[in-house]
Amino acid sequence: MNKFAIVSRKDEISEIISKKLTASLIKNKWINDNKNPELIFCIGGDGTFLHAVHQYLEIINRCSFLAIHTGTLGFFTDYTAEELNLCIQDVLTKKAKIRSVPLLEIEYDDQKYFAVNEMRIENVIQTQLLDVYIDGVYLETFRGTGMCVCTQLGSTAYNRSLKGAVIEEGLDLLQMHEITGIHHQKYRSLGVPYILKPERVIEFQSNSFEGAFLCYDQKHIPLGKKSKIKVKLSDNTIRFAKYREINYVERLKDLY
Repeated sequence: MNKFAIVSRKDEISEIISKKLTASLIKNKWINDNKNPELIFCIGGDGTFLHAVHQYLEIINRCSFLAIHTGTLGFFTDYTAEELNLCIQDVLTKKAKIRSVPLLEIEYDDQKYFAVNEMRIENVIQTQLLDVYIDGVYLETFRGTGMCVCTQLGSTAYNRSLKGAVIEEGLDLLQMHEITGIHHQKYRSLGVPYILKPERVIEFQSNSFEGAFLCYDQKHIPLGKKSKIKVKLSDNTIRFAKYREINYVERLKDLY
């Protein structure tokens, strides 16, 4: 890999890191190519990383990502700002190990959307009714604010705030969890996280999505009259360029 691009958070420290990194790579015969990079450096926090992935979705299977932490949360990052020189040395002298992780694929209104962490159906205006199907088999009718479906990567994000399970690295599973479900004698639903095999397809149906939004990572769209939303793990993957190994337990400890 010798073609690179940089996606940086717009703060002073991140901009300084970006300029130093660019100068060092160009000095060593790397090519700055923002259209078709082989390696994308994300300088900031996890929000910057998510922004970079969505920016390069069209070439997602042909590029790799490496993140440097200068932000608030750096769960996806492998280096800190203070480790810039080490990062540059590793990139220039080592061969990266590529770890591929599937994106979440959401199908709605004949359009496909992709997420790193999770998708959510949320309705804060009125109670949302959702008929839930797994591989075409009816599971339940949910009543409440909405539903969250996350990837392994996303299990430590919004899902964790819902008291969902954290999924160990390397287990490419799906997790479905309710958002403020209504439970009493008349209305019942599963009420706990449901961890699914990677080949499962989840479908949500409703007679009305009025007032609801489809949220995926940091993006969202209002839902209209279409009645079905399908969710599954995609064939498209995020490729992480790993120049050093960081124990997942250490990452988890740094999160909280």
